[in-house]
Amino acid sequence: MPSFYITTAIDYVNGSPHLGHAYEKVLTDVIARFRRQMGDKVHFLTGVDEHGQKVQASAKKRGIPPQQFVDEVSAEFRALLPKLNISNDDFIRTTEPRHKKVVGDVLQQLFDKGEIYQAEYKGFYSTRQEQFLQDKDRNPDGTWPEIFGDVSEITEKNYFFKLKQYQDWLVNFLTKNPDFIFPAFRQKQVSEFLKDPLNDLCISRPKERLEWGIPLPFDEGYVTYVWFDALINYYSAVVDQPGVWPATFHVIGKDILVPPHAVYWPIMLHAAGLPLPKGIIAHGWWLQRGAKMSKSTGNALNPLDLVTEFGADAFRYFLIREMNVGQDSDFTREQFLVRYNSELANNLGNLVNRTLNMTTRFAAGAVPAAGTLEELDLSLRALWEKTRDEVIPLCEGFQFHTALERAMIFLTETNQYIEKRAPWKLGKSTDAKDQALLRTSLATMAEALRLAVALIQHVTPSTTEKINNVLGHKAGAVWRDELVWGGKLTGVKVAESLVLFPRPAPPAAEAPAPKKKA
Repeated sequence: MPSFYITTAIDYVNGSPHLGHAYEKVLTDVIARFRRQMGDKVHFLTGVDEHGQKVQASAKKRGIPPQQFVDEVSAEFRALLPKLNISNDDFIRTTEPRHKKVVGDVLQQLFDKGEIYQAEYKGFYSTRQEQFLQDKDRNPDGTWPEIFGDVSEITEKNYFFKLKQYQDWLVNFLTKNPDFIFPAFRQKQVSEFLKDPLNDLCISRPKERLEWGIPLPFDEGYVTYVWFDALINYYSAVVDQPGVWPATFHVIGKDILVPPHAVYWPIMLHAAGLPLPKGIIAHGWWLQRGAKMSKSTGNALNPLDLVTEFGADAFRYFLIREMNVGQDSDFTREQFLVRYNSELANNLGNLVNRTLNMTTRFAAGAVPAAGTLEELDLSLRALWEKTRDEVIPLCEGFQFHTALERAMIFLTETNQYIEKRAPWKLGKSTDAKDQALLRTSLATMAEALRLAVALIQHVTPSTTEKINNVLGHKAGAVWRDELVWGGKLTGVKVAESLVLFPRPAPPAAEAPAPKKKA
């Protein structure tokens, strides 16, 4: 069984989870579930990044110890996972002993090899991003981009990792591995970044300025730079699990691709003698009417609001259906409702209700066997074969949005099949041929529904389970076998009804303005 290790970025605990965090978890979960269906032995890691100056400042502002602060916020991120139906195998916190030990071991190893040295630094520092800046980071007019917040000039002695000596190695690695970063245009972005010379990376902060971090094993007067600490988590979580490392894919947001994950991290691994992962998937941002959602701008959506109102599967479906992995996409409640009503309620939900209702009315609730197939039946089966054979490679290439589109086309055609065959008319007929057509129609409807929900179960796992339950079907262990058109439901008793995607309540009408007295 092939090993497939996938991670999300670990979330910085300086605020509550927002839509971007939820999307990254759902996307990674969809990939993990799909690979399990394909027969891989999947290990799925997520977690939180708990050190650094911003955390220390936030805890101080609240008048509580940093550990108490991170315990509280980390609990919010952990609680999000079951609510989104995330199937992670592990959850790592960078304050855990297992992580701190590995960070210390890697630092000591690099120090002993001469890869880390001490020097005095004079330059500009961004507290918001917790990083030193260079003149090339400025805007053309000499100001600093808003992302860096307040920038100050400091002089201090620190420890540096010899990053720049590996620049040529990284350029060559990316040339030899053109598919290392998905999508491809992100790899080109990294290559452009590497056309400018790298500087060595400052990997420490003096304790008089920052206490909340992992102490350097070779100098207790300093703590580890938060990015050097955080990037080790993918390895520290599985260091004691043979055969898991190297990772297959790391799923991150495009804003932390360059330089942390595409420059610092590969070089850190290479310098430490560790094999690199197969690849990095860099997803885009969710926008709201063209503007980036963020805590700082105040327009970040709370994902749990929609999950509470519509359920996890509807929320997961929208995220995966709407965003092309790697691109940006817009999120509005109005657009969510369009997908919810047209694709989930009117298409999938309608097929479920029609199948259960008509099987109950015309076949005493038991799925009949299909008889002689006519052109209409054969056409739908042919569309299924085409759909299945397209969807699997689309999912293998992370084109989940297009895969869902293909599945919806099949569901639409199944509903059209019902309209053309009109079982409600056949059920009123006493003609033997009509009754045979009715049995074939009911069998075809049920089988098409079973197949369709099997095809999207990595996106809508709870919905698939509910539909299988009302169809009286227990899915087998081999997913590909579930995608073969057959007679798995013949003779099975179905439930009478199932409400999956109830219509949202219309917004309350405004009270009429009181009439003015004459």
